[in-house]
Amino acid sequence: MKKKTSTIFALALAAMLGMGMAEANAQRVVYKGTATINQKDGTSTKFDVSSLRNLYNTESYVRVITEEYGENKYFENVDNVSFDWVAKTIGEIKIDYKKEISADELKQAVKDMRTQLGSALKAVYGMRGGKEGNPPQAHAYQFENSFGPDCYVQYFCVPHSDFPYSNFTLRSTYDLCKGSIGGPGSSFYAMKFDMAPTLNAEKIDYMPEIKAIYLMLFNYSAIENVDLFGPMPYNDHKNCVEESPFAYDRLKDIYYQAKADIDAAIECFKYYKDHRSEAYKKQIGSTISSRVQLLSLDYLYYADASDLSVWIRFANSLKLRMAIHMSKVEPATAKQWAEEAVAGGVIENEADEIGLFPSLLGYTHPLIEIMGWNDLVMGASFINLLQNLDHPYMKYLFTKNSIALEKSKQAVSGTSAPAVTPKGSVYVGMRNGVTPGIDQTADANPYVGYSMLDRTYFAECNPPLYLMKVSEVNFLRAEGALRGWNMGGTAQSFYEQGIRTAYLEDRNSPIKEYVNYIDDYLNVDAPKGIAYVDPQGLTPDMPSVTKIGVKWNEGDSKETKLEKIITQKYIASFPYSYESWVDLRRTGYPKLFPILNTEHSDGTIKPGDPKVQTADNIMRRIPWVSDDPQTKEDIKATGIPALSEDTNNKPATDTQMQRLWWDVDAPNF
Repeated sequence: MKKKTSTIFALALAAMLGMGMAEANAQRVVYKGTATINQKDGTSTKFDVSSLRNLYNTESYVRVITEEYGENKYFENVDNVSFDWVAKTIGEIKIDYKKEISADELKQAVKDMRTQLGSALKAVYGMRGGKEGNPPQAHAYQFENSFGPDCYVQYFCVPHSDFPYSNFTLRSTYDLCKGSIGGPGSSFYAMKFDMAPTLNAEKIDYMPEIKAIYLMLFNYSAIENVDLFGPMPYNDHKNCVEESPFAYDRLKDIYYQAKADIDAAIECFKYYKDHRSEAYKKQIGSTISSRVQLLSLDYLYYADASDLSVWIRFANSLKLRMAIHMSKVEPATAKQWAEEAVAGGVIENEADEIGLFPSLLGYTHPLIEIMGWNDLVMGASFINLLQNLDHPYMKYLFTKNSIALEKSKQAVSGTSAPAVTPKGSVYVGMRNGVTPGIDQTADANPYVGYSMLDRTYFAECNPPLYLMKVSEVNFLRAEGALRGWNMGGTAQSFYEQGIRTAYLEDRNSPIKEYVNYIDDYLNVDAPKGIAYVDPQGLTPDMPSVTKIGVKWNEGDSKETKLEKIITQKYIASFPYSYESWVDLRRTGYPKLFPILNTEHSDGTIKPGDPKVQTADNIMRRIPWVSDDPQTKEDIKATGIPALSEDTNNKPATDTQMQRLWWDVDAPNF
């Protein structure tokens, strides 16, 4: 709600709710009683507000949304709003963790909620590419990750533009393609449709620990979603509001509500250890194993579930991640949350990592099949970074060119591409943003012959699909320590431990090539200075943008140390791109090649510096792309205003370069 006019209304509403204006503005409310719109010409309109959904105060009018009207009602030239009503806040899902529950009552609740718990598991799978209740599979994973964020951070590049089975054409990395750009939001919509109804079910209160886990996962996914798109109808979706209009909540408010939910979950897990019977704990352990499925081998059977400390550590690690995101926009609050999280206990070993583990659940990582379709090749900037740092992955994780690559007749000046690059002779990625070829065969489209993941090795080592990895937590603590926060150790110690635990192989796999090279890698003092050369010569040679080594140097500037931390975190996060994209936007690191063909965007992204990606070349968010008239109206009515409020009421636009709340255009320190 904007606060430029009708100030009396805003103050009165805040007073009615017993909170300040900022807090009042952050809440969803249900009203009973009457309201009177008093206009400047002396006329007044009184109406019953028992069905009021929301009120919006703009510079020129007051907009009323009610269930009764089924439409918007506008009042212009408003002087003030007076009211005689009571308001009740909604949006909080309470966890009654002290509720007296016997083992038999819990067992019966699990039985009664069989359908709802199955639905919740669908939502868990949906977080990493699940579809129609099944574990992660290639098409859904590709839609969520591969077409968008995976390419925005330049892990991968799409080598062909034609996707006839999906009825769209993807012209380049930043193409505003309606057929694919909404894909990253699909993981949260699994939460909306499959998790929220379970959270709101009456019987879930007879298993508060399960409710707490589900509530954490709902918020985990919500934070992922808003970090991609910005504001969303968080409270409406959380409370299973089924009909439009939906009210978009601002990013800041969602972060604060998620933090409150996380804290409530932590209190539930703490209470559980000393207050539940052994029979109750055994039933909870069994339910977690079958209906959550996010624990590693050490917790697979969860036989006694004597405590739920693994979930406390996950909750605190998520809070730490959110705190780091906020470090530039609200540094004092970020410090408080981060120190609170570390003091409460975060993930510190591999056994406590949270994710979907294909080796335990009987499926393969979706990227194996996607690579088999020739729908992805490695990104040039990512491969060049690894080459320059002599990263262990370059010893075993990728294939060399699968075909002989000839210099194109359309080769540009400034290329040193040889006439022919023999088959299997080079590791080579594709420049993100370059115009892809047509066709999925290397004979017709040479880009398909560029480096890919070694599918054989990838299948053998069975990488998990992580939600929270110990290496990420180490790098989060390293950055926090660098910022002067109490993280329980030094930036150097967390940085080096983050690198040691960064490998993507399944922790229980006998195949861990990474560990054979890590000591040497930690001592890489400077990059090799290897330039990127496109074997087809379709882009000019690209000098390396990597100017830092790996070895920690206490004499480096804070900025250089931050670049090292984020660069290694970026490598450690591979192939999970969402967190890497957050880091790229908020810090500008790692340094990458500029993405080409920005003219395929919505017009707000610029080519930038041709030698290194800069702030004007980094896409800042995914726009809301919808053809639904009501959704467009909701975006106009509450989405855009929420974007504006998140950025101190600066004019906001539904564009790719619109900054989000935590994405502050300011120095890192």
